[in-house]
Amino acid sequence: MKSARRRSRELALQGLYAWQMSGESAAGLQTQLAQSKDFGKADSKYFSLLLEGTIGNAGALESLIAPALDRKPKELSPVERGILLLAAFELKNAPDVPYKVVINEAVELAKEFGGTDGHKYVNGVLDKLVARLRPDERARPKAR
Repeated sequence: MKSARRRSRELALQGLYAWQMSGESAAGLQTQLAQSKDFGKADSKYFSLLLEGTIGNAGALESLIAPALDRKPKELSPVERGILLLAAFELKNAPDVPYKVVINEAVELAKEFGGTDGHKYVNGVLDKLVARLRPDERARPKAR
């Protein structure tokens, strides 16, 4: 059973993929995706935040991700690029979501929608990103 937030991330990823392919606005993509059959099961506010925030800050997010990549962001597959942008947005702008949840959700999206070993790549890049974006959270001792 998928959570409402997982569905929001899946829909946002679909929107980011379409945005990369067509250059359509976040508002236009939201309108289209709101008509999908799974939209009612998603957290629509979180979906809007993710899609608008990621598209609106794509340039800054790519600059954040770039040092952790082994190639230019534009050379990534559109799915992996979308996942990394989405996760970078969450890491930077959703401090209420633990970084481990952000990484796990991104890895799951990569397993479901990405290439064969894309999830390993996404995991490695996000691990480097967490060290820069959330060093305090990462350094906290694990609760027992």
